Amino acid sequence: MKNFGSSLPVEAVLGDLEEALTLHNCAVLCAEPGAGKSTLVPPALMESDFLQGQKILMLEPRRIAARGAARRIAFLLQENCGLRAGYRTRYESVVSSGTKIEVITEGILTRMIQTDPELSGVGMIIFDEFHERNLQGDLSLALALDVQRALREDLRILVMSATLDTEKVVSLLGEGTAVIRSAGKVFPVETTYLAPEHGTALEKSVLSAVRYAMERQEGDLLIFLPGEGEIRKVLRELEYLHSDPQGNLLQTLPLYGTLPEKEQLKALAGPEEGVRKIIVSTPVAESSVTIPGVRCVIDSGWRRTPKFSMASGMDKLETVRVSLASADQRRGRAARTGPGLCIRLWSPLEERAFAAFSTPEILEADLAQVALELAQWGVTPETVHTLCFPDMPPDLKLRQAFTLLQELGAVEAGSFALTAHGKKLLKYPMHPRLGNMVAKAASLGLHTLGCALAAVLSERDFLRNTQTSDLQERL
Repeated sequence: MKNFGSSLPVEAVLGDLEEALTLHNCAVLCAEPGAGKSTLVPPALMESDFLQGQKILMLEPRRIAARGAARRIAFLLQENCGLRAGYRTRYESVVSSGTKIEVITEGILTRMIQTDPELSGVGMIIFDEFHERNLQGDLSLALALDVQRALREDLRILVMSATLDTEKVVSLLGEGTAVIRSAGKVFPVETTYLAPEHGTALEKSVLSAVRYAMERQEGDLLIFLPGEGEIRKVLRELEYLHSDPQGNLLQTLPLYGTLPEKEQLKALAGPEEGVRKIIVSTPVAESSVTIPGVRCVIDSGWRRTPKFSMASGMDKLETVRVSLASADQRRGRAARTGPGLCIRLWSPLEERAFAAFSTPEILEADLAQVALELAQWGVTPETVHTLCFPDMPPDLKLRQAFTLLQELGAVEAGSFALTAHGKKLLKYPMHPRLGNMVAKAASLGLHTLGCALAAVLSERDFLRNTQTSDLQERL
């Protein structure tokens, strides 16, 4: 096992982790924020005997985190990204034939398992930041456990998180699963509650918190907001702030998943002399992303989550309160490089109503894509219990999803076996409804139009300053 001499806390338990994975094919690593698990665990285990030269796949819930982790691992290996350590996301692939650590995003792993159920050449799958409990993460873990138990007893599965319902995960992974715990590297954080007055716009509350923070705490600021719309409003409010009380120039930077990588790197870069950054971010910076220089976090306490709408038959995004676990993750971002300050834009009384953990997407989101993947795996609503999900998909929603697939001609009536049309939809990286539209458009010689419509309907609206919802205008 390679030792990097990093002084990060997780290095102290790497030996125990390797021993646990040598004796058993599943393990759980609970590592507090700042432990270094995402960047130290994969390269430390890369040459372990139980891998027999096979590669490690590490699942990251977010593209920013996947790229960042792969590049940091490559740096530790003293080589360029894409050699022994690389990454694959929906839009980008930086890997080579010699890649031994492949950091991937959700959906990529599901596709790999469906294409090659034996996962040839893969010795271990790491599910990082599993507490986020995204839909594809739950599905890919269920499929990976099925592969392990039916085809690949030698396949290692490691679940990692800072905030995790450990008991539930251990019961899922099975008897003999070791739980390794690591301390984190977090400095003290002062937590202040600045609940806005009733009716105060969020951007006004954030502006007040920024002024409060600059008077009391040095270092860069990281602001957590639920989405891009709120980010734009806050950035407009901050336009009029040019310097802090110490005379440092202020630089305001957005950070969100669809932001061009060049702009993301500006936000993720280290501090500059005489410049104080204010990074306005969605929850992408909540975990697995360390921004050097951040000493203050301002947390709005809100996030967006997909919830199934019975009216439309598809997901809609709702703005909901964060969980206590998420709030704790955000708070920890203020204390990576020194004592920090966390300003929470809610009251301690409100916090009593916060859930301990975020509701898993599988319990609330549209299950049409999951149903399509299950049909490909040979699973129906009646046999879904044979898979080991952390939380089973709700029966009514799952049956509704299979009924939709039947109406689209993607599965056979009664047996729910995947049809030729269903296999075609499975290849499209979009909701089955939109995939069906693209396939039908192609059969009419309108493939380009179908793809353009799918892009307009599935991505965020790119017309910012228009009062019309006219599709033709967007096309």
